[in-house]
Amino acid sequence: MVCRRSRFLFPVFSAGLALGVCTLPPDSLTQDSSSSKNKTHVSQRARSTDPFIDAGSVSAGKYRNSSFGFTCTIPAGWVLRTEEMNARSDEGAKAENGQTAADPGKGGRVLLAAFSRPPEVRAEDVNSSILIAAESAASYPGLTDAAQYFGPLTEITKAQGFETDGEPYAFVIGTKTVARGDFHKDVGTRMLRQSTLVMLVRGYALSFTFIGGTDDDVEELVQGLSFGVSAKSAK
Repeated sequence: MVCRRSRFLFPVFSAGLALGVCTLPPDSLTQDSSSSKNKTHVSQRARSTDPFIDAGSVSAGKYRNSSFGFTCTIPAGWVLRTEEMNARSDEGAKAENGQTAADPGKGGRVLLAAFSRPPEVRAEDVNSSILIAAESAASYPGLTDAAQYFGPLTEITKAQGFETDGEPYAFVIGTKTVARGDFHKDVGTRMLRQSTLVMLVRGYALSFTFIGGTDDDVEELVQGLSFGVSAKSAK
């Protein structure tokens, strides 16, 4: 059994942003969508005491992380909120622990947070999104298999009104096999669909969450994920 100790569970936070129920401070939402188009944008290195968490980079519509060995396509025109989400997590850790500085390396780090529109902009349709995060496996005592991650994740998503589309299952992407769980939530005028893929690598639970309004929307985003990126191509 995996005991839930992590305060992160980033996929749940991403779902809240997709529905517009979890908004970032207006003064922090200043990053222009051009960074996800053809303009090159290099992310800041993750502010972590753990040297193995690589922030990766975004260039020409793709996020690349050579340390974890994957690439993820970001649809044209999407906005990035990676640094803002990490800042919120750091502030939350300070408030929770009563510390003057958080130690994100002991918990988790958002590697990519991308949205089809700014999270503060309300609309009738689902704000499709991609959220990639690395969380210390040590935050989940007893975690030895990626599928176990869905125990605490499912517990929290159900508490927020989500339903699961069956048990987690093995999902193949290229040469990699990951654990995948699918969720949905009926919010009356729209349906939110979420798929989270998880793998354990180098002491981390690496999660990839894709959110959209239809199954096809989600699958299109999932198909943009690939493994085997080289350090040379990530530059």
